[in-house]
Amino acid sequence: MENNSNDNMLTADDGSKHRQKQEPGIHTGSKGPNDRRKKFTYSIWYFIIAMLLVMFINYMMFTPHIQYRNVDYSTFKSLISDGTIVQVAFDGDQYIGYSVTKEGAENVLSEIARTRQIPLELDTSAIIPYQTYMIEDSSFVPLLDEKGVEYYATEPPKPSVLSSLLSLIFPIAIFFIFYYWLSKRMAGGAQGVMSFSQNKSQLVAEGETGVRFADVAGEDEAKAELEEVVDFLKNPKKYTDMGAHIPKGVLLVGPPGTGKTLLAKAVAGEAGVPFFRMSGADFVEMFVGVGAARVRDLFKQAKEKSPCIIFIDEIDAIGRQRSSANIGGNDEREQTLNQLLVEMDGFDSRTGVIILAATNRPEILDPALLRPGRFDRQVLVDKPDLDGREAILRIHTKGMKLSSDVELRKIAQASAGLAGADLANIANEAALIAVKERHEAITQVDFENAIEKSIAGLERKSRVLDEKERTRVAYHETGHALTAYFTPGSSPVSKISIVPRGYGALGYTLQYPTEDRFLLSEGELLGEVDVLLGGRAAEEVTFSDISTGASNDISRASDTVRKMITEYGMSERYRNMTLPKTNSGIEGVSGSREYSEKTQEYIDTETAKILEQRYALVKANLEKNKDALEHIARTLLEKEVLEGDEFEALAKQYAVK
Repeated sequence: MENNSNDNMLTADDGSKHRQKQEPGIHTGSKGPNDRRKKFTYSIWYFIIAMLLVMFINYMMFTPHIQYRNVDYSTFKSLISDGTIVQVAFDGDQYIGYSVTKEGAENVLSEIARTRQIPLELDTSAIIPYQTYMIEDSSFVPLLDEKGVEYYATEPPKPSVLSSLLSLIFPIAIFFIFYYWLSKRMAGGAQGVMSFSQNKSQLVAEGETGVRFADVAGEDEAKAELEEVVDFLKNPKKYTDMGAHIPKGVLLVGPPGTGKTLLAKAVAGEAGVPFFRMSGADFVEMFVGVGAARVRDLFKQAKEKSPCIIFIDEIDAIGRQRSSANIGGNDEREQTLNQLLVEMDGFDSRTGVIILAATNRPEILDPALLRPGRFDRQVLVDKPDLDGREAILRIHTKGMKLSSDVELRKIAQASAGLAGADLANIANEAALIAVKERHEAITQVDFENAIEKSIAGLERKSRVLDEKERTRVAYHETGHALTAYFTPGSSPVSKISIVPRGYGALGYTLQYPTEDRFLLSEGELLGEVDVLLGGRAAEEVTFSDISTGASNDISRASDTVRKMITEYGMSERYRNMTLPKTNSGIEGVSGSREYSEKTQEYIDTETAKILEQRYALVKANLEKNKDALEHIARTLLEKEVLEGDEFEALAKQYAVK
């Protein structure tokens, strides 16, 4: 039960949005040959340090070491009047007065300029210059003449050859250093500002992908298809002698997390050939024509290193179906796709360059990309079955410390509908939970808690419900569980909980299927609708009122019934007939329906009719078993969590079928 619209009855398939994306099998961190040696990395701090060093050298070489004594103008005139200042230099907008003659001062200053330091034997106190700013005073020069003070104007110092070179080279060096730093930032790595046309593929050396077919489990059919590609790369002669041509391209199709990227790495690892890896999004930039240039550069490098494998992950980023309804006029993706089609047509399959691509949205790819001669073969990488899930768990738990009570078969059964990445995440979560609970080894309970966390979300004991809401949640979840108990063919209840989890789930009922199902009958679909409606029906039976907690339940039930009518051909009027909608071909814009307004009215009416009938049936069944509903809900309020066997015992004791 939820406060808004999140799941309140969860099955193994309902928690896919909570799981992380991760490839099944063993993940390694092998690096290519270019990563073995430490590379020099430019830092802006190098530039700052160099600039400070040059400034220090310039200060030491060209800054005089005589300290000026600043005085105000009236004091300066007083020093002239009392004979302290015997020499005055007119230096720009300042007066500099010396207490020694010009010849004596020059001798001292020349010695300092020669040695760059003040000799100990020189009395520098006698040549401390007094400095003040010029003020227009007509009596100043007559005062100098009256006191016999020598005065003169200084010439601007001539820069040395070294200072001239520094003043010329230093700005140019700053410009080039800044240019280099900016190009690194714009290109995001080794490429410069003007290197947009270079592809961004990651090249992995021969046999260093770190993955073999033995590291991939649960995809036996996909591995068998790809073994031909490996055999061709290892022994191309036996195929060419027979006149056969290996497929130019192999498209790996399947849901997220099933191991498409891992299989591509395994092909390169088994074949021992260079492996170019690139994402479809890496081709497209803000500049028009960059994507096509990168495609050309990628195929050029691949031909130079053949035999090799090009792997384009998420190819739907550039391979989307072209449409005449192109809004905006930016056809950069189409140019990139056109260049990819040309390149795939232009190279000979006998060169040993094989293209692997992966996508989880094959329906949006352009037909020209999928025709024979380009991606000749499509390999389905589907979610694993029971045996496959068990094999994947064995791979991911190979290096873990497992307790003797761990049964991977039961864990695989409880994780029906999950992909290899989900199973890898569950194994890791179980290890983290074992460490948190300070267990000596990972137990079966740790795996069960990891599955529950992956499906239902993180437990939130900090969310405290008042007693009224807590009671309603308990009856709501009991209604789900009892309806599932009464429904033939429904998956058995594994756990009922009124502990909040995830974003909005105030309680949940877990059902784990005992076997993998690929087809559902009309009765089984209606049974799923019954279980979804059981929570709201229990609320009405108990409180004579309903709440917002069933919002997601009725949404999922409505979708199921609507699909039965429009997609599965299970309605009375349109039996064995689909009612589809057209695809607009524009991203984010839905298509028009291929049926009349009257048919749409029938769909809405029939959906409401079926939901009303099923709800009445579920409500009547719960009213008949109100005693069982009461006992199980009270027990749930007391314990907060009921395991499947506890619920089963209470249902057998109080329920009447």
